[in-house]
Amino acid sequence: MNAQVPIDVGAMTTEALIDYIVSRFHTGHREQLPELIRMSRRVEHVHAGHARCPSGLADELEAHLQEMESHMLKEEQVLFPMLMRGMHAPANGPISVMMFEHTQHLDAVERINQITHDLILPEDACNTWRGLYEGLGAYARELTQHIHIENDVLFARASQAVKGAQNA
Repeated sequence: MNAQVPIDVGAMTTEALIDYIVSRFHTGHREQLPELIRMSRRVEHVHAGHARCPSGLADELEAHLQEMESHMLKEEQVLFPMLMRGMHAPANGPISVMMFEHTQHLDAVERINQITHDLILPEDACNTWRGLYEGLGAYARELTQHIHIENDVLFARASQAVKGAQNA
């Protein structure tokens, strides 16, 4: 996964990186998803008869929000405190679970893309529909960036620490 990251997250301490992830991505997702669900419900209701209406999108987003909330809470309450305390080896199990769930989150984005025809708007789309697809695109980019930082920086750092301790 090669997501563009605007700052040098690799240079951050583990604590600073975790703070960045929580404040930038966890908080952002918690703000974005309910609004996307609201907009989606509106578009599905108003445009139910339209051939390109993203039917089922709000339900997919609701399920995704529940998965994301559960995932983020596990990170915030279990995994991140372990990593901040330097408990890298015991964190291997939770890291594996989080990486598996990251794959599931990206699968949800694929389902969203299928429902929305890859976020391609019909010519007669209203402003809410346009805002919804713009928001979904931004959300998908941020989620991809979030997963990249966790998998390829934070979790890779913990894995390196375990390997270093084993070789010492």
